[in-house]
Amino acid sequence: MKKVLFATTALIATTGMAAAEISFGGFGRFGLFYDDGADEDVRIEQRFRLTATGTTTSDNGLEFEGRIRFQTDDNADGTGSVANNSAAGFAVSTGGLRLDVGHVSNVIDSGDVVNYYGFGVGLTSFAEQSSGIGLPTTGFGTGTDDIRPTVKLRYQVGDFTVSASLTDDLETTTTDTAAGTSTLVEDDTEYQIGFGYNFGNYSAGVVFGTEEQDTTVTTVATGASVTTQTVDNDFWALSFDGELGAFAFSILIADQDKNDDTSYGFSVKYDVGASTDIRFAFADSGNDADDETVAIGFQHGLGGGVSLRGGVGQATDGDTVADLGVVFNF
Repeated sequence: MKKVLFATTALIATTGMAAAEISFGGFGRFGLFYDDGADEDVRIEQRFRLTATGTTTSDNGLEFEGRIRFQTDDNADGTGSVANNSAAGFAVSTGGLRLDVGHVSNVIDSGDVVNYYGFGVGLTSFAEQSSGIGLPTTGFGTGTDDIRPTVKLRYQVGDFTVSASLTDDLETTTTDTAAGTSTLVEDDTEYQIGFGYNFGNYSAGVVFGTEEQDTTVTTVATGASVTTQTVDNDFWALSFDGELGAFAFSILIADQDKNDDTSYGFSVKYDVGASTDIRFAFADSGNDADDETVAIGFQHGLGGGVSLRGGVGQATDGDTVADLGVVFNF
């Protein structure tokens, strides 16, 4: 009887696996990172990322997906972190329509319509065309804190794409024992909608959005509460990208209520050979207190998904930063 039960269980399991697929992928990187303004100006940089994805297709052709991520990093003080895991993200798609739910990217972070990051410079992409700009980029990552759920809907028809997302409110409370206060962040909601169009070797996109947040501080002893900060930040961003032979570029312009001025940045990539490219990135965050980000770097492919990467430049705090190391994809 036990043998029959085991065989039946195995048959059911293998039947389910035949209709579904589980895949693993990710990357690793390691090298050196330099920051002349840090307490430890040279440190080892490392990251390992593993993403598990499960997919299946229903009888009516709907494609379902679920994924979770594990990641370990090198901390700024030179110590290594243990692997953190993410909350799950889900998706269902058919034709040009895709719905993402849970721990997923919003419109800006997903790159559906706007190229926010451009061509990153260095092993760690420490310089990007969006460095310091600070638009809401809720994304699929890792961490130990509660994850704000996002719903994103994307529709593609021909060369046109429209995408919209809602990141729901999540009440969080922190307690300062010494001050005798607790802080509650509530009504933290974010909306984004964007449109993109591809034409030949060029693409353009624009996204509009708003974020709303109330922060309330409560004195524990008395129970008295005061709303200390209310955020109502409207923002927009547009990008224009193109390729001209071995040369590729990306331009980003953005504006939001909480920054002092309009932000802008650009990045370029030039292929100097079949496996090597030179990269340059510039960003003006639009904040008077920030320095401009400017950096130059390279990527050289070694085959098998392995590449040598490095760069040097100036960060938004005025520090000189540089890195060098290896990335391998699997």
